[in-house]
Amino acid sequence: MIDNSLVVLNSLSGEKEAFKPINPGYVGMYVCGPTVYSNVHLGNCRTFISFDLIYRYLKHLGYKVRYVRNITDAGHLENDEDTGEDRIAKKARIEKIEPMEVVQYYTVDFHQILEKFNTLPPGIEPTATGHIIEQIELIKEILKAGYAYEINGSVYFDVLKYNETNHYGKLSGRKIEELIHNTRTLEGQSDKNNPQDFALWKKAEPQHIMRWPSPWSDGFPGWHLECTAMSTKYLGASFDIHGGGMDLKFPHHECEIAQAQAIHQHPPVKYWLHANMLTLNGKKMAKSTGNNILPLDIFTGKNDFFKKPYSPQVVRFFMLQAHYTSILDISEDALEASEKGYMRLIEGVKQLATITPGNEAGGFDTEMWLKKCYAAMDDDFNSPLLIAQLFDAVKYINQVVHKGIPISSAQWDCLNTMLASFIHDVLGIAPEVKSSSEAEDKLSKTIGLLIALRNKARANKDFATSDQIRDQLLSYGIQLNDGKEGTQFTIK
Repeated sequence: MIDNSLVVLNSLSGEKEAFKPINPGYVGMYVCGPTVYSNVHLGNCRTFISFDLIYRYLKHLGYKVRYVRNITDAGHLENDEDTGEDRIAKKARIEKIEPMEVVQYYTVDFHQILEKFNTLPPGIEPTATGHIIEQIELIKEILKAGYAYEINGSVYFDVLKYNETNHYGKLSGRKIEELIHNTRTLEGQSDKNNPQDFALWKKAEPQHIMRWPSPWSDGFPGWHLECTAMSTKYLGASFDIHGGGMDLKFPHHECEIAQAQAIHQHPPVKYWLHANMLTLNGKKMAKSTGNNILPLDIFTGKNDFFKKPYSPQVVRFFMLQAHYTSILDISEDALEASEKGYMRLIEGVKQLATITPGNEAGGFDTEMWLKKCYAAMDDDFNSPLLIAQLFDAVKYINQVVHKGIPISSAQWDCLNTMLASFIHDVLGIAPEVKSSSEAEDKLSKTIGLLIALRNKARANKDFATSDQIRDQLLSYGIQLNDGKEGTQFTIK
């Protein structure tokens, strides 16, 4: 099914480019995963849902995709600074537990939340701590190439040296002169040669818990190095797609390019894709301001922002109604509208199953509709345009059901196959599955209603109705037991 129609917005060029993988039929994709020191926040979830959409569509087109998404569990200093406390170690100190307990807890939380959002797991999910040796070997190569220096047990990437023959800042659109101008003087606070240089290896202070031996010191790798080590190990020195949030363009992804370029002397990635940020009620989400909400807060309804809970599938659908490169604002009105839209799609699929097609075709061109669906996704994974086409199909289905508009077997077959495929396989939208507790609660309420009707019949001496309710329930395996405390039931 693979064709050459797909175009993607390459952050490196700033242009839409025809998608042509390095190896035809195969795609290598790396996405920066979470630093597991806290609950995954909603903005991160949008990024992972965006790349789940991309992953799903590439698979749908027939590509064999190797999807790698890392777990940052080694910890690094706040904002990649030279001084301060490792985020994971800080959490461990506050909660008085081991750092790896922090890692385990929040990794499980991350997986559980993404599972609720119906995201597919990556093919490979490497951890930073599992690739310390690879990172040390990369540092050796960068030192050998002359783009790094060691001082006092730490190793730094020499940005100015690199920039003599390369463009540090080409991904983010920054110039080295501007970076120098905007950087504070070191004032003896760092042993780096230049403020722009970034750590490849940091010597650990005595109180630093997470540390590993290296040729330079007992210490820990720099934040940017881990992604270079893991992406190139599993995808090679050149691979197709590198994704992440827009906030990672600089410095993280910029540094990744510099590290790989310094070693291999060629760009590591063909297409850089970036998902944009999520705002809350028109403002940037931030813990410091209180304008912040976790996914579970939305699912349970236990928050100060929304009047009621919204399911994971509704939230996922809401996110896919905007293009992944655009800023998206989450609000009560937006979620309510998405909830209605989600129900329309799911009900549309259900209604289609009840239709018996005939020989006569209705006024809906399924062939053209299908072309428009693919054209939407081929235009840089434009999920909002795809959703608009899906609503057109649902509108036609409703007209068939309620107005008697004809539908041929060919039309029905196309919609039956492709509507479900686009909704479930490509968009990853699943029907809501009620939990067992919810189901049990509804069953209890239903039986309670029947018991009340039976009691009313008995009070009116309508024993025929009373016995009918009892016997009918018994035939379903539900036995009523009359006692001093009223009527109870047991399920056989």
